Amino acid sequence: MKRLYFDHNATTPIAEAVFKAMSAYLKGVFGNPSSVHALGREAKGAIEQARLQVADLIGAAPEEIVFVSGGTESINLAISGTAALYKGGRIIASQVEHPAVLNSCAYLERAGFEVIYLPVDSRGIVEIPPFTAALTPDTRLISIMLANNETGSIQPIKELAAIAREQGLRFHTDAVQAVGKLPLKVDELGVQLLSLSGHKLYGPKGIGALYIRSGTKIMPQLHGGHHERGLRPGTENITGIVGLGAACQLAKAHMIEDAAYISKLANTLWYKLNERIEGLTLNGHAAKKLPGTLNISFAGISGESLLMNLDLEGIAVSAGSACSAGSLKASHVLLALGLSEEQARSSLRISIGRDNTLAEIDTLVEALCRIVARLRGRVGKVPCD
Repeated sequence: MKRLYFDHNATTPIAEAVFKAMSAYLKGVFGNPSSVHALGREAKGAIEQARLQVADLIGAAPEEIVFVSGGTESINLAISGTAALYKGGRIIASQVEHPAVLNSCAYLERAGFEVIYLPVDSRGIVEIPPFTAALTPDTRLISIMLANNETGSIQPIKELAAIAREQGLRFHTDAVQAVGKLPLKVDELGVQLLSLSGHKLYGPKGIGALYIRSGTKIMPQLHGGHHERGLRPGTENITGIVGLGAACQLAKAHMIEDAAYISKLANTLWYKLNERIEGLTLNGHAAKKLPGTLNISFAGISGESLLMNLDLEGIAVSAGSACSAGSLKASHVLLALGLSEEQARSSLRISIGRDNTLAEIDTLVEALCRIVARLRGRVGKVPCD
C-alpha cells in the first residue's frame, strides 16, 4: 500500500539535498568542534557555515543564532532564560500557544510570576486592544507565536512587537511553523527572540535554533562548557546543525514557488471537499494562514474516527497538534476560537507539503467522502462513489 502523507505540520521528510549535506558529517568529519586540530577545525567550520545559512534565511547576523536541540528547547531558553533575569513580574502569552510556551508559562506561574493569557478572536487572532491593555511596566516578556500549528492562522507580530517596543518590552515569537514557509526578517518583525526548528522545514529532528537580537541578555538554562556563547553547553550536534543549515538554504531558494504550489493544492482540496461533503467548517483565518494548513470540522463526526479510518487506507493526517497526540482533551486552540467541545473534537488537521500532488489530493477527497458517508450513514451533497 502506498502511503500518502498530509501531516507536514507535525514533521517533514528530510530533503535529499539536506541528507547529502549531512552524510559527510555522519562518519568522515567526526572531530569535536572544540578541538584545535584539523578535524576539530573542520567541524567548527561546518557549524559556522550553517549558522550563516540560518541567519541568512531570517535576516539575522550569524552571531545572533544559538543552536539548540529543537523548538521546545528554543522556546524554553527564550522564556525561562528571560525570566531568570528577574525575581518576578508579568509574562504575556496567547491562549493558542504551543504546549512548549504554555507549560513554560505554567512553570513560571508556580515560581511566582504573573502570566496573562490573551484571548483570540473567532479566527484565532490576538486583537490589538486587549494586547495593549495587558502591557505593564513590570512585563518581562511577551511570547506570541507567528503561525499556529493547528489552524495555520498568522498573528500580526509586526504590529504587536512595535507596540511592545515603544514601551521597552521584550518580545519572543515561536516561529517554528513559519520559518521556511513564510518570508520573514527579524528586523521587520521587530522581535528580540525567535524560535525555529529543523524538522518543520525538511531538515532533521533534534535540532533547532534561537535567534537572540544583539544586546538582548538571557540566562542559560543548562550549565556546562563554553559552547554557543555559553548559552547552550554541550558538544554540538554537527550533523543536525549542518542539516538545519542546508534546509534553511533550500527554503530560501524555493519558498515562494513552494508556497504558491502548496496553496493551490490546499485551495483545491477545500473546494472539492466543500462541494461534496455537508457540514464542513474551516477553522482559523481563511486568508492570513500558512499556505498548506487546513483545519476542518466535520459536523457530527469524531476527528479521531476520521483519522483512524484514513490511516487504515494509508493516509496520514492529524486530529490536532502532534505534541498532544493521545490526549483525550479537545484542542485548546479550537476551544479558544469559540468552538464547542463537540465541534473541536470533530476537527481534522490536514497539512500539505511540497511533495504532495494533485492526484494525492483527489485520493484524499475520495477517501474522506467514503469515510464520512459511512460514518454518517448517508452521502453528502453529491454522491461520493
